[in-house]
Amino acid sequence: MVTMTIWGAGTPRSMRPLWMAEELGLRYQHRPIRPRSGETQSDVYRTLNPKQKIPFLEDGQVALSESLAICRYLRDTYPAPGLFTPTDIRTRAREDELCCHIYGEIDQTGLYVMRRHGDLAAIYGASKAAVTASQSYVEGQLAILAAVLGTEDFLMVTQFGLPDLLLVSCLDWADACNVPLPQNLRSYRERIALRPAYRHAFRINYPESQGDT
Repeated sequence: MVTMTIWGAGTPRSMRPLWMAEELGLRYQHRPIRPRSGETQSDVYRTLNPKQKIPFLEDGQVALSESLAICRYLRDTYPAPGLFTPTDIRTRAREDELCCHIYGEIDQTGLYVMRRHGDLAAIYGASKAAVTASQSYVEGQLAILAAVLGTEDFLMVTQFGLPDLLLVSCLDWADACNVPLPQNLRSYRERIALRPAYRHAFRINYPESQGDT
């Protein structure tokens, strides 16, 4: 019996828990509701998640929103040998630093501000200056992460992990917004996008993009 449900589709943030679940080989039910479609405002969903945002996870008695929290919960609750998991405080702190940087600076402060004042201008107001400044900020943060990655295969060096999942979802988003990617990050993204779990999650999250991966 499947007791896990992942809600959400169509965004980089909804991609993350789907991808993590696929990396871990988990069985789950998918509810592909989308933002600003009215589906997140239904009585059923509003009761589950008063934030009325996606993604959202139900796993038995556990109910979680926020893509980073969901991914970390899944990774730590259902560990798999093919996924990097910190085993000491210093390594966990380094992973947290990378995740906070990617989520806080690239996703929230950069790419989502571009979306707010570009694609969602009818809601939040159009601002070319905000979009331009945010893109410049994203490019600067990507340059920092390009230097961190260097010639390594993964951000945590030895194995694919949570920071890579977060960063590649943001690189997909940045590329869709025509933000130029440093060459090593572009190659890194192309390499990680060959992972079967990524490809399967991409098809689930973006069913309209069949054939793009």
